[in-house]
Parts: sequence; C-alpha cells; structure tokens
Amino acid sequence: MIQRIFSAELPVGERLLIKKNVISNGNSSKRVCIVTGTHGDELEGQYVAFKLNQLLSKNLENLDGTVEIYPALNPLGIDSITRGIPNFDIDMNRIFPGSLTGSMTEAAAHYIVEDLKGADVVIDIHSSNIFLREIPQVRINVNLKSQLVPLAEFLNMDFIWVHEAATVLESTLAHSLNIVGTKTLVVEMGVGMRINHDCCNNLIDGIFNLLKNLGMWSGQCVDKVKKPILSEADAVSFINAEKSGIFITDTHNNREVKKGECIGQIVSSLTGEILEEVLSPVDGLMFTLRAYPVVYEGSLLARVHRFETKK
Repeated sequence: MIQRIFSAELPVGERLLIKKNVISNGNSSKRVCIVTGTHGDELEGQYVAFKLNQLLSKNLENLDGTVEIYPALNPLGIDSITRGIPNFDIDMNRIFPGSLTGSMTEAAAHYIVEDLKGADVVIDIHSSNIFLREIPQVRINVNLKSQLVPLAEFLNMDFIWVHEAATVLESTLAHSLNIVGTKTLVVEMGVGMRINHDCCNNLIDGIFNLLKNLGMWSGQCVDKVKKPILSEADAVSFINAEKSGIFITDTHNNREVKKGECIGQIVSSLTGEILEEVLSPVDGLMFTLRAYPVVYEGSLLARVHRFETKK
C-alpha cells in the first residue's frame, strides 16, 4: 500500500511528494524500514527497493510483520541527479531531525523522522559519491556498538566500520533515529551514479536474513551470509594525495594489500611525469578506493583497514 509521508507545493503547480510502500502480512507487530534516496546521486538503493518490493509482494505469505520501503527521501535530487536538494543547496543528511517551524526541507526531515520512529530496525542505504568506490559495509557509532553490530552481522556485508563518536554527524538521519531508540544501520556500497548489481543482491540477501532472524520471514534465504570484518578504534588508515594530478590505478578495492605496496600513481598529463607513487602505509584490507581520477593535494585516495600485527 502506497502512503504519503510528506507533500509540499512547488512554485509552478507541482508538488514535492515523499512516499513509502507498506507491505504487511500476518499477526506480528514487528516493523522493518528500508530507506534510501537521501542523496540524489546515490542509486544503489533504487535497485534494492525495486527488488524488495517485487520479492515481498510475490511471496507475501512468507511475511509475518511489516516492511516499509522508502525509495526516495530526496525525490528532487534523484530527478535531477543532484546530491543535495536542488535550489536549496542543502545536503539532506545534514538537516535531521528537522523542524516544523523551519524551511520546506526541514519540515520534510521532521515528518520522515516521525514516520520512522518506533521501527524495530531501520536500514539507511547509501552509495558512495562519484569520487570513491566502497565495498559493501555498515557504519556504526562506537556508542551503539553493542546494540547494532549483532544486527549488522545479519546483513551479508563484507565490512563493519565502527566509528569513533566524534566522526558521527549529529544531523544525520541515522543519528537522529538512534538517539530516540530506533535502531538504525547505515549501509554504504558502490560508487555514485551507478548500480552494482552484485553489491545490491548481497544486501537483499542480507535483508531477508535479518527478517528471518527477527522472526518475520519464513521464505527462502541464503544458507549462510558473509562474516564481515569488524574494524574498530584507529584501525583504519587514510591514504591522501601528496600531489595534484591524475590518479592512475589498475587495482581494485576489497583486497588485501601489503605495507609499501604500490596501489597507483599520480601522474602529470602535461609532462608525462610520475609525480607520486601511492603506497599502502600498512598491511590490511583496502575497502575504499578512488574512482574519480582527477585529484588535488589532500584528496582521499583509499582507506585501508589495518590487520593486527602478530606478536
């Protein structure tokens, strides 16, 4: 059943509409919400929403509870392939929990939070931006580790990154929901403006596995989900460009790298020079890799989860 979450008049006789599809069956009061489309250039969630709607509707007899799917929290951004909200110059994931006395966008954020409150689990799906490619991962505030890591382990992801509290922005949807007791997992995967079917299908399998473990799904599931690598504290090393130029690499993320291993070069297209050999500072798993080749001094090139040194 399609329900309207928020509606606002636009200047030329059109309306901003934020909708969800509510799929419900059985007697359970349990409720899981899938949200995506906060950033208009992140499209992985569109495929996930499509497949979940399709699979749940075709196999409704196996559902006991309610799954709510919100495919586009920022429909104007998706329509215009814009990361933020067009004309407002605002990143929607920086205005939660919103306000009824604020702008149209703040009011929309308020109604979204109010609608999601009370769910047993919310899964907030993001892609990376156009600059970086991410392996499928869940990002969690360290203060919520004990509550959220067990749920994240059901999702068939490659990686769980437990952030220090200082790195979590208070104005995000996930933070706004978690502080009021609605357990919210942030999924990141892929690269902006593209859809990686393998990443999406892995998450879809994970969502059905989560539903099964919550007692909401009796249908077909994968036999065994991935055991994700758990990264905590200061185990992540950031590799930033020391020179401006073109980043050239023939490697990929989701692979082990050795300390001192070359993962790419920054080159000059004007002179043909190699300006920098980009080396891994540690032994570990490279879970983020630059996708957009033009870089400036300080640009993020990669993230590596450091393996513990055996004593």
